[in-house]
Amino acid sequence: MLFIVAALLLLGFVLGTVAHAPLSFSAAAAVVIAAWLGIFALRERHGRRRGTQAR
Repeated sequence: MLFIVAALLLLGFVLGTVAHAPLSFSAAAAVVIAAWLGIFALRERHGRRRGTQAR
């Protein structure tokens, strides 16, 4: 329960910060984060395929 409260507080803080930032900055940050998550997902998918081959 404490984890959920902390996560909601952090989410509120981040959303409050984004609300006061310029739209161009928020959009650029969103693109950077999306690219980072996409690259991470591709690396994880590729690593799991290569690591689970039958011997």
